[in-house]
Parts: sequence; C-alpha cells; structure tokens
Amino acid sequence: MKHVQWNKMSLRLKFILLIGIVVVISYGITFYRTSQFQNELVLSQAARQARMLHQQILMTRKWVADHNGLFFMRQPGVEPNPFLKDPEMVDAKGVRYVKRNPAMVTRELSAYADQAGFCDYRVTTLKTINPANAPDPWEEKSLLLFEEGVEEVIEFTEVNNRPTLRYIAPLPVEQSCLECHSHQGYKIGDIRGGLSVTIPVDWAFESIARNNRMLLFIATITILVVGLTIYLLIDVLVVRRLGILERAMENYPQKRPSKANLPDGGDEIGRLASKFDDFCQRLDTSQAELDNSRKQVFQSEKLAALGRLAAGVAHEVNNPLGGMLNCVKSMGENPHDKALHNRYLNLMEKGLKRIGKIVQQLLNFGRREPLQYRVASIDDLIRESFVLLEYGLKKLDVQLDLGIHDSHPIDSAALQQIIVNITMNAMQAMPEGASFRVTTRVEGEMAVLAFQDSGPGIAEENLPRIFDPFFTTKDVGEGTGLGLAVTYALVQQMHGSILVESEVGKGTCFIIRLPLNPKTKEANP
Repeated sequence: MKHVQWNKMSLRLKFILLIGIVVVISYGITFYRTSQFQNELVLSQAARQARMLHQQILMTRKWVADHNGLFFMRQPGVEPNPFLKDPEMVDAKGVRYVKRNPAMVTRELSAYADQAGFCDYRVTTLKTINPANAPDPWEEKSLLLFEEGVEEVIEFTEVNNRPTLRYIAPLPVEQSCLECHSHQGYKIGDIRGGLSVTIPVDWAFESIARNNRMLLFIATITILVVGLTIYLLIDVLVVRRLGILERAMENYPQKRPSKANLPDGGDEIGRLASKFDDFCQRLDTSQAELDNSRKQVFQSEKLAALGRLAAGVAHEVNNPLGGMLNCVKSMGENPHDKALHNRYLNLMEKGLKRIGKIVQQLLNFGRREPLQYRVASIDDLIRESFVLLEYGLKKLDVQLDLGIHDSHPIDSAALQQIIVNITMNAMQAMPEGASFRVTTRVEGEMAVLAFQDSGPGIAEENLPRIFDPFFTTKDVGEGTGLGLAVTYALVQQMHGSILVESEVGKGTCFIIRLPLNPKTKEANP
C-alpha cells in the first residue's frame, strides 16, 4: 500500500521529501555533534577551572606551610585553633596573636568564596583530627580511589538543585606538613587526604542551552532556505519543463508540437524533448505510410472481391447474352417477320438493361473513393449488394428482415464493401447451401446489422484471430485473409463496433453497430 502511494506522488513531492530527509538528517547529525562538542568544551573548561583553582589553593597552603603558619591579632571572631599544639602567642607588649595553619586558612578562604557564590573547597581525610574535615560519601569514595593510585576524580552532579562540578585531588605529605602531622605517622610522599573543590556550573549549562538554541535557530533557517531554494530549482528546472513536455504528449497527435513549444537546453530534459520531437516526426511519417498502405490494402481487397463477383456474375450476364444472340439469329433468318422483330427487340432491350445494371453496380463497387458520408438507406444498400451476390446466393435460403426504413448519413461504399465481405465469407463457409438471415434495426442512436448463417461455425481458438490480416482457414487460392480485417478496419473508421458470436456446428453471427448521426467533418447532407 505504501509502495502504491509513493508511486502516485508527483516528482516534485518525491524530490522535496527525499532531499528534505537528507538535509534534516545531515543538519541533525551536525547539530548533535556540534552540540555535543560545545557541551564537552564548556564542561572541559569548567574542569580546567577546577584544576586551576585546586593548584591555586595548593600554592596558598604551601606558602602558609613554608612560613610556619600565619599569625593574626586576636580579636572577636578571630579565635585560636584548639587542634594546634601552640594555637596562640603573646609578644613583649602583651598583644595576643592566634596561629592559622594551612587547613585553617583553606577553610576560612573557602567560607569567603562560598559566601560570594564562587565556589566551595575544603581539605578532607579518612584520618581526621578536626571532625569538620570528615569526608562526605562522595569524598570518602574518592579518597579510597586515591589509595588505588587514581590521580583525580571529577563528577558533574546537582547540589541544592544546581548543576555542580565536584573535583578532588590527593594531598601528598611534604616536609612542611610534618610539623603538624608527624604524630599521625605520616611520612613524606604519603597521601594524607584530598583537597575537594565544589564549583556551581549552572552558568556553563546556561551557556550550552543558549548555544543550542542559537544552533537550532541557525539550522532551522538554513533548512528552510535550502529547502525553498531546492523547491524553486526543481520547479523551474525540472517540474515545469516536464509539465510542458507532458502537455505536448497529451495533445499529440491532434496537435503537432513545434520545437519552440518544447523545453530547450542541452540537459537531460532538453535532450528528451528533442528525442520526442524526432519521434513525432518519425511517427507522422510512419502513420502516413501506414494510411497509404491501408488504403492500398482496402482497394486490393475490394478489387479481389470485385474479381470474385465478376466471375460469379459472368453467368448472369451470359444468360441474357445467349438469349439476345438467339434473338438476333432468329431475326436474321426472318427479316420480314415484323411481329417477331418487335417481340425480340423488346426482349433484347430488357436483356441489355439487365446487363447494364449489373455492370454499373460492379463499377460502383470497384470505385476508389475516400470515406464520405451521404444520406442513404441502409436497407436499400443491403438489397443492392445482394443483387451483385445473386449468383452465389441461389444455394442459400436467404431471409431479409430489414427494419431501418429511414435514410441516414452513411458511407455507402464502405458499408457495401462490409456487406459483400461478410456475405461472401458466409457463402464460402456454406458451399452446399444453408440458411442465411440478415436483420437490421435501430437501437437508440445506433443502427444494428446482424448477419446470421447456419454454417459450420468458427473454432473457439480461432475467434480472437479472425480479424487479423492474412489469417484464413480456407484452402490456398480460396481466400486472401483480408476480407474480415478490412471489414473490421472500416467499421472502426466509421466509429462503430463489430462483434462475432459463433459455435462449432451451429453457425456464426456477425453483429455490426454503426452510429446513425456520426459526428465527423466528412459527413455530408
């Protein structure tokens, strides 16, 4: 079903669908890869920022450790660290100072960064001195990975419904660290914990979303522009030109297309139009030759039928000629018998008129004329044709049931040849004699002529071929095989139809239907 629907689509729609699918898939892949790339780029920048911040914090811690900590004047809010061995000192003037080790400095700077919404970082370890440095589940898992040799852990997650990057890297023990942590059994190079950095990256995802919207907008505009351009190109270069060629094909042969009215150009459509024009020229030439050959075949068959008629009517002509010769001989032997002369002259006149009538009908039948319509009686044409065929109908039981009493526009010569061809075909099929019935009637706007014989009939396998040229079942010399072919062509030319019904052993019936009011420029009143 889908295949049928696809075949019914226009070429324009097929091109648009296929190219549209290709463009959408291409831009879809491009959009996906670009979006994925810029997503990876933005997130890699965030990870790089976390690494830089991590290094900066490490350098700050190292600076503090290298200077044995920082000392601040004690005041409200600046309290000593209870986890240090010497949390404060007093100078000679009695001013109190509190010590800040690297962990304390890291924690206090992180509080400032977190308050500003920039980031949050802290030192954590599995061996805590200060409970505030205890790891959360993610940090604990990362610290265990450090013991397996992992150098850093990065993860994008959500914290408080905000996209967040979490970064943690190990803190190796250095010489400056032993002052505070030597009692825990650490040695230089040991991993005593990790520096965890938490950075909100909602800005990164907002940037990704903004870039994706821009890419989607550009892709949509590009697809529309490309689609419209392709549509216009296909319409102008292909569809319209094919439409011109299609209309030229539809109008041919009624209207012969000229080269000026066909698509031009050296492309495929232009060459196709040129080939179509050449094809029309060859077809016109072939049609003219075919028409001429058909006319010759029709005339040849008519002359052949005329020859068979002449052979048959020779007997009809010889009878009155023989009688007339006897009359002349008797008149010569009795030159003074006036009564005999008057009687024989009257008989000779009737014989000559009969011969003249037969000869005139033969001349009319053999005359070569184009198809022309004149008002005539179909029934009278049948009767005149049977006069010509009288010699062969003597053995047949002829029944005429003629019911078309009015005259109508008809091609007399063509119809007379049809009648003679079918009747002679029946005569040849029934040489020993049988019944032959001809009926005519009017059905609506059609004249119906039926020729029914009681001959041997036509075999079923031969019925489809009886109108083929040169097809005959008669012996050599008894038929040309053109009579029914010519009959069929004449009926078609007169815009009628011919039907044959036959059964072996029961006879054959030819039924011809001809329009009573043919719409043709050849019809004459």
